[in-house]
Amino acid sequence: MTDWRDVRRLVPEVLGALVRRYGHFDACEDAVQEALAAAAAQWPVQGWPANPRAWLTTVASRRLVDQLRSDAARRRREEADAARASVHADRDDTLALLLLCCHPALTPPSQVALTLRAVGGLSTVEIARAFLVPEATMAQRISRAKQRIKAAGATFELPPPAEQAQRLGVVLHVIYLIFNEGYTATSGTQLVRAELTGEAIRLARELHRLVPGDGEVAGLLALLVLTDARRPARTAPDGSLVPLSEQDRTLWNAEAIAEGVALVTDALSRGPVGPYQLQAAIAAVHDEAPDAGATDWRQILALYTVLERVAPNPTVTLNRAVAVAEVQGPAAGLAVLDALSADEHRSHHFVSVRAHLLEMAGEPAAARAGYREAARRTTSEPERRHLLRRAARLG
Repeated sequence: MTDWRDVRRLVPEVLGALVRRYGHFDACEDAVQEALAAAAAQWPVQGWPANPRAWLTTVASRRLVDQLRSDAARRRREEADAARASVHADRDDTLALLLLCCHPALTPPSQVALTLRAVGGLSTVEIARAFLVPEATMAQRISRAKQRIKAAGATFELPPPAEQAQRLGVVLHVIYLIFNEGYTATSGTQLVRAELTGEAIRLARELHRLVPGDGEVAGLLALLVLTDARRPARTAPDGSLVPLSEQDRTLWNAEAIAEGVALVTDALSRGPVGPYQLQAAIAAVHDEAPDAGATDWRQILALYTVLERVAPNPTVTLNRAVAVAEVQGPAAGLAVLDALSADEHRSHHFVSVRAHLLEMAGEPAAARAGYREAARRTTSEPERRHLLRRAARLG
């Protein structure tokens, strides 16, 4: 093992071993981060250890014991016990950690931050950089999350089956949020943050390994893989967004598409069907079309219609409006948009979709004004350049 991505896969195992032995999730998590920092400093110079997991567990245990114990003799006994346990502890606590980090007492931003740190192994600095917030802000968010878990009396055990199923839905949502922020950053100068998309896919793979029979887990993994397959074609040379209809599909990752299609096909055959499976099916239809003109919009519209019944939300309605416009004409798509709430009308996503449908309807002046308005409302520089370019095309 000589890859830091492999080291991050060890984080939940090391953290789980410590929490099972000592309790004190917050102190254990800090100790693991200190061990990772020590590894980053020592391994490139001294060489990689034969057993990185045991090394991390031993070092983290020592840091934890130093913090929790002041008596020297007792500390030596604890360290010896921890060193022996590090080699033989084979239990996989990743699922328990994911469920703990996504505890319902936490807000979604806190769930995301704690998952990336405790399960993903990212440092506070890395998480703060990915979400474009100051390190102090992210550190405070993570600290509050750990305090809330402690105050809620959460234990490091798998909850009962009914609660586990509910919490698993939160875990899926957190991984989905991490991927979305990486695939289309909400603000800043970069469209994609590959460290987040990569971590989300890694977590989804790990979850699929732990819960292989869950159709929605398989659906989420399929959705992320199928969506990420298009990433090489999503940006222009200047970093601006390239819409799906204009992408060079020869740049798409054919191996990833095949994997995603196989995953969602298998998941849909076993039922029941959930929102992530439906979204993955839509992504598969797009990915399997050899060019934009060959896209099966009728099938996509049918899938969005089902998805809107299963998991209604404004984003689904926006996407369904585009599918309606492709199948029934732009006037029908605009009618779908008109049914959305006044609050949603203020979002840059709504304004840009409406401008696109107006362009389809042959109303260039209104479409141009819409693209410019959407550009003013977005906080993403690549999206802003794309929208302004769309406006410029219309004169």
